[in-house]
Amino acid sequence: MPFDFACPDWERRLEAGESLVPDLPLDKEEADRAVGIFNRLRLPDVPGMPTLDVAAGEWQRDIVRCLFGSLIDGKRMVPEILALVPKKNSKTTGGAAMSITALLMNERPRAEFIYVGPTQEIADLAFQQAAGMIECDQYLTDRFHVQHSRKTIIDRLNKAKLKVKTFDMKVMTGSRPVFVLLDELHLMATINGADRVIRQIRGGMMSSPEAMFVMITTQSDIPPEGVFKTELMYARGVRDGIYTKSVKMLPILYEFPFAMQKDGTWKNPEYWHMVHPNLGRPFTVADLIEDYENEQDKGEEAMRLWASQHLNVQIGLAMHLDRWLGADYWEDRTDLELSLDVILDRSDVVTVGIDAGGLDDLFGLCVLGRCKKTGNWLAWYHAWCWEVTLKRRKSISQALEQFAKEGDLTICKDGSPDQDIKDVAAIISNINKRGLIPEEDGIGLDPRMVSDLVKILKENGITDEQLCGVPQGTKLSSAIWGMERKLKDKRFWHCGRPMMNWVLGNAKAEQRGNSIYISKQNAGKTKIDPLIAGFDAFELMTHDPQPASRSIYETRGIRSI
Repeated sequence: MPFDFACPDWERRLEAGESLVPDLPLDKEEADRAVGIFNRLRLPDVPGMPTLDVAAGEWQRDIVRCLFGSLIDGKRMVPEILALVPKKNSKTTGGAAMSITALLMNERPRAEFIYVGPTQEIADLAFQQAAGMIECDQYLTDRFHVQHSRKTIIDRLNKAKLKVKTFDMKVMTGSRPVFVLLDELHLMATINGADRVIRQIRGGMMSSPEAMFVMITTQSDIPPEGVFKTELMYARGVRDGIYTKSVKMLPILYEFPFAMQKDGTWKNPEYWHMVHPNLGRPFTVADLIEDYENEQDKGEEAMRLWASQHLNVQIGLAMHLDRWLGADYWEDRTDLELSLDVILDRSDVVTVGIDAGGLDDLFGLCVLGRCKKTGNWLAWYHAWCWEVTLKRRKSISQALEQFAKEGDLTICKDGSPDQDIKDVAAIISNINKRGLIPEEDGIGLDPRMVSDLVKILKENGITDEQLCGVPQGTKLSSAIWGMERKLKDKRFWHCGRPMMNWVLGNAKAEQRGNSIYISKQNAGKTKIDPLIAGFDAFELMTHDPQPASRSIYETRGIRSI
């Protein structure tokens, strides 16, 4: 019988407090044996040292049951699990208990088990919990040798080892583990090269058909990015039945339906039980309410951050206090059918916005078309960056690499002079040949733009009259306010690409006198260049431009010179 990891009724299950694991054809005897071992372990840092049968939530037993009950004919049918659970649900303690359970269920001599914490503090806590569980039981004390200085636990019977490590690029060096547990994946997402470590983990486990890879994490306190975003998006796709071929990951995601996150329903404590499978052990909804009210007193930003960690509410476009107001409508103005070619086909005229900075900035481009039938404005965005950006801005390098994979960003090779400028000039030239760019003021750019761009644009057929310097800073206020209004009135639409969601999440709106100024949330770290390019294109479109005049022969594909 096949293992189908999709759980299409997950929203109903959440509300009813039911398991998020679909019905799987598990080996019940082995599953129950593993759960029995897990349940007998004790909490070493709680008065009375209660056993996990009363101290652990059912979601943890779900993981244990699926991992150890899925070894069918020597092959692990549930080789990976991604669990998304808020704080206060004993993730680290539960992970330590799962690791001890894995050691006790293991039959491979000298097998290696690895628990990876994102920080030394979390890794230390996990090891102390695992060591404490062993010291609470005489049988376990006799069976296992605990090496505190090396954060290692050795099974005296078969020499298997559990190593607790702090995440770094060398965490998998020389390892072929049969069990890996990653704690707080979201904290590892900003580490440059974290995706390569995940690949190494998976590659190192391929030689062991019984291998298990568990990721347990809270939601990120910034918009999801890097390897965390990749794994979470894939897990959601599996859960929703989008990915069905060669699926190895079982998703167990305690998060509100997106509609509840978006409309603010998550703020009602009546629904908080949905994402807290450990309620009553020992914290309660009343405890959460008190904590939440304290954060509210600190302001909306603190409250939003609290919600990301304690309710798994995903930080998005509208999740920071000083956001640009247009971000509130951005996601609802997505038209997935739009692409550059579709926009050009639908439009009677096009304006282009360009924004660029230094070599470690993004080079942003926006193509803005006016629909021939509806008059709506349709936007397509793209960006370029150089390899040096990935090296200098390591905190965002994984996000940029992901956007490149998704087709929204081009990473220019250091040995390719002017690649970004040449690419932009080629795109604009092709649009101009279709007669869509106005004969005057059709291409907006920062007046301080480097002369190399202007030179290459002219070499590609662009005239001086078509180029227009767009004043920047507070002088963009009319474009910023105008785009807000068109988004609100459903007259501005875009392709709904992840890169622009990230860019808007980086944008900070500042009131300066009677004007508005869009700046970066974190100077130098995040990028907003494509958004500024969009404002440049928007400003030119407000002038009611007309398409370049073309002869009847041009429209028929024949031009006489």
